[in-house]
Amino acid sequence: MKMNSLCPVCKQPTEIEVGFYYGTGYVSYALALMVCGISFAAWWLLIGFSLDDSRFFWWLGFNAVLLAAMQPYLMRLSRSMWLSFFVRYDPFWKDHAIDDKHMDRIVPEQMGNW
Repeated sequence: MKMNSLCPVCKQPTEIEVGFYYGTGYVSYALALMVCGISFAAWWLLIGFSLDDSRFFWWLGFNAVLLAAMQPYLMRLSRSMWLSFFVRYDPFWKDHAIDDKHMDRIVPEQMGNW
């Protein structure tokens, strides 16, 4: 569940500012809705829904277990996506070392200030 403090490849800090990852809730919610939609469509195509039995409630239970099992992966993916929204990609990152001038949105005084 712990993220690296620096990217292991390019050394870009991942903890940019205090409360930076609060916005990942929106991305995680969108990803969870996507997973729910895919599981609903797959259940509908493979098993089907009926008003005569409880297949819909079985899908609700299956979906809840699926989302709980995927939560760590969805969290990491949403954090990575959120970070990529705010840190620009440098195609020549091997030639440019990360220094104070090239760090995107870093507030050194606030690093680790929880």
